[in-house]
Amino acid sequence: MVPFLDLKKINESFQPALGEAIARTVESGWYLLGNEVKEFEKEYASYIGTGHCVSCANGLDALTLIFRAYIEMGIMKPGDEVIVPGDTFIATFLAISECGLVPIAVDVDPVTLQIDINKMKEALTQKTRAVAIVHLYGRCSFAESVAEFCKKNDLKLIEDNAQAAGCKYTSTLRTGSLGDASGHSFYPGKNLGALGDGGAVTTNDAELARMIRTLAFYGSEKKYIFNYCGRNSRLDEIQAASLRVKLPRLDEDNERRREIARRFQAEIVNPEVTLPFPDGDKAGENNVFHLFPILAKNREQLQDSLSKKGIQTLIHYPVPPHLQRCYKGKIPVRFPLPVTEYIASHELSLPISPVMTDEEVRIVIDAINNPS
Repeated sequence: MVPFLDLKKINESFQPALGEAIARTVESGWYLLGNEVKEFEKEYASYIGTGHCVSCANGLDALTLIFRAYIEMGIMKPGDEVIVPGDTFIATFLAISECGLVPIAVDVDPVTLQIDINKMKEALTQKTRAVAIVHLYGRCSFAESVAEFCKKNDLKLIEDNAQAAGCKYTSTLRTGSLGDASGHSFYPGKNLGALGDGGAVTTNDAELARMIRTLAFYGSEKKYIFNYCGRNSRLDEIQAASLRVKLPRLDEDNERRREIARRFQAEIVNPEVTLPFPDGDKAGENNVFHLFPILAKNREQLQDSLSKKGIQTLIHYPVPPHLQRCYKGKIPVRFPLPVTEYIASHELSLPISPVMTDEEVRIVIDAINNPS
């Protein structure tokens, strides 16, 4: 049996420190808005390379709070448009539409599977106020041309870094520090995963950070005084404590993911399977491989074959956001998205994690190369 992601084994690998951190927090008698959260925010901001980190309840809240803060600051208003890649988890769209903004989906590059910069430029209108890039699957989506486009057109650049904790753009710059603000998720299955839900916003904009923190605390900066209609969105002390244990090992764990990815890229030779990134990508210099997606001509058949051999796989994501029933007739679909829709019907994610053994990697490779 090769599990898709063995969370129990991952968390066991952090013992006894993980258990000790939880016990310390329980024994402290302080479970919300305490020292563990404060210290984690400092440590994560330092790790990402930003001046500010504001923790919150989950990754969707992180993105939503960014857009909501820009509205409260008068930088955006309902009806404004945000350019977003069509190939993403629906949370990216939900954060935009929840704030009364309009997600404008553009297609992705068939090689990198990231936002197509030329399509992005075609989507610009007088209502465009931001571009939301998504470091999907763990691969850096940032490019200087994207930053230049945003600067030239006075657009905010938002990063959805939910799947790319620890990813680097250069040797000194990480995703989460490249745009105006970034949303992070600490869902248990992420590269940096808590023991429940959790999220954060990182930014170098002090005023934006202040507004996000205010909105996440009911809209209050002073107890029982509410200048904004906010929400309750916070990371609890136990989650912060667990993340503090895991953060120092994140780079090491991501390197193990890259080692596995390099084997997949070098040894999978099934002609019915397309590997997601070109040889020149060197399997991970700008990728932390939260997922290892392949494109299979006969996806369901291959998935069934792997399942019969005890190998778990998942599909990310079978229906893209612009085709979901919840958005039917509610958001404009101005551009064809053939690459996005092809990925949706052919993508299959292979097992990959820092606790995956070399033998398990071999089993997966052999099963794909000999699916019958």
